[in-house]
Amino acid sequence: MMNAIPQQRKEVLLPFVNYVVGKLTDKQTVNLIFICTHNSRRSQLTQVWAMHYAEQYNISINSFSGGTEVTACNERTIASLKRSGFDINQKDESSNPKYEMTVGDKQFVLFSKLFDHITNPTKDFAAIMTCSHAEKNCPFIPGASKRISIPYDDPKEFDDTDLEAAKYDERSQQIAQEMEFVFTTVNKIIK
Repeated sequence: MMNAIPQQRKEVLLPFVNYVVGKLTDKQTVNLIFICTHNSRRSQLTQVWAMHYAEQYNISINSFSGGTEVTACNERTIASLKRSGFDINQKDESSNPKYEMTVGDKQFVLFSKLFDHITNPTKDFAAIMTCSHAEKNCPFIPGASKRISIPYDDPKEFDDTDLEAAKYDERSQQIAQEMEFVFTTVNKIIK
């Protein structure tokens, strides 16, 4: 599956690998905030898949997400994660609903929030930019010790089309493959 990742894309992911390896080598906490404009699709998917593969390889990280605007964790994102086998429960019916889920032994809540929300670390974290809009329009992330850009195409462009579910799943699987590559590579280096 990881062989499907183009070499050029693997090179984009290497600063992420190096950040995690550096923190682990120095016996420091690895805090990652995945950032996208609305914190509704790509940043949420990346948070979950990073947590999943870190857990699978027994790599200690803290995975968070946030945005530059608050909207809602998109229901299509949640549906795609459910189709991938994750157990997710909606906690409320608000305009920005909260979804409870567990990955390994970590329980957490998905919802749209700003990158500096109280549930996210305020210093010594990597700001992982998952969309080019947030990358361009948010040049400074206070407290970030590293900024890493790994933008993904937005599945939103397929909302309300016959391709909607397939395109959300395609983006989710791309992110899953790339997070597997990141944490497999980290595992090989630190073991």
